Amino acid sequence: MKKILITGGAGFIGSHVVRRFVNKHPEYQIFNLDALTYAGNLENIKDIENQPNYTFIKGDIVDESFINELFSLHNFEGILHLAAESHVDRSIEDPLAFVKTNVIGTMNLLNAAKNQWKNNFEDKRFYHISTDEVYGSLGTEGLFTETTSYDPNSPYSASKASSDHFVRAYGETYGLPYVLTNCSNNYGSYHFPEKLIPLFINNIINNKPLPVYGDGNYTRDWLFVEDHAIAIDLVFHEGKNHETYNIGGFNEWKNIDLVKLLCQIMDQKLGRDEGVSEKLITYVKNRPGHDLRYAIDASKINKELGWKPSVTFEEGLEKTINWYLDNEEWLENVTSGSYKDYYQKQYS
Repeated sequence: MKKILITGGAGFIGSHVVRRFVNKHPEYQIFNLDALTYAGNLENIKDIENQPNYTFIKGDIVDESFINELFSLHNFEGILHLAAESHVDRSIEDPLAFVKTNVIGTMNLLNAAKNQWKNNFEDKRFYHISTDEVYGSLGTEGLFTETTSYDPNSPYSASKASSDHFVRAYGETYGLPYVLTNCSNNYGSYHFPEKLIPLFINNIINNKPLPVYGDGNYTRDWLFVEDHAIAIDLVFHEGKNHETYNIGGFNEWKNIDLVKLLCQIMDQKLGRDEGVSEKLITYVKNRPGHDLRYAIDASKINKELGWKPSVTFEEGLEKTINWYLDNEEWLENVTSGSYKDYYQKQYS
């Protein structure tokens, strides 16, 4: 069986990718490598843990000797690299942690792949998953394309931009066969509630304030995570070597408009009077370096590989809300302990 390593497979996006690959590709032996930090949770992939083509490995990509030993032991033929520190607010508090995981961790994987494959790159692939935040901030018009210049504005986006550059450099210098994708904001099930949508769902359930940065007029493109997993599967198998593909949901929303829609749906789901949840909206001090607008042009992946989102934002949001309401025990488990201290510090 072809051995495929997926890093960060116990996290939000990673768990959806692991589940898809395990279920859709029984010809692969899937190895899920995750350090199980605060955002990594084996409950996210409990439904596939006993599948014969699945193996979980606990480990940190920052540990160079561990990574080298792992590659030597298993001789992976494909790598899907999703492991990353990904929260902008946390990167402002501790930028060095983002450099270690996102830059050094990626370098360790690149070196291990290069040394393991020893220039015999046939049927090998290194797939690096990145973010639209590396492009910086847009004005009121325009879209990010695959050729947009990088202009990161936060420690998080700077660390991801650096890792992107190293992946491309290994392609040019050593001939490493890679593909790279930059995605917009993901939403869906199993999302740790530090990001906007799961955070606000949890707060509405518990009648807590909804902290909106600045005036709320910051715009994001939203991508349903299951559609993202489908796109990743497609790019891994059919994308061209040394190519970049932007993956977006064609769903631009101002934060405040999204929050109000979320409140409206939650009121209906919880049997509350219309407008009750909207009263929880609380405007808080804007975060430093807050990008005004992200918007992705995903026409390349559509034209070359035939991918497009399968759901509208409204459909995906309702599916997401239903999942969290049906899985409140999961939500309660991940918001206990250190999460409470973080929340108090970040939004008090």
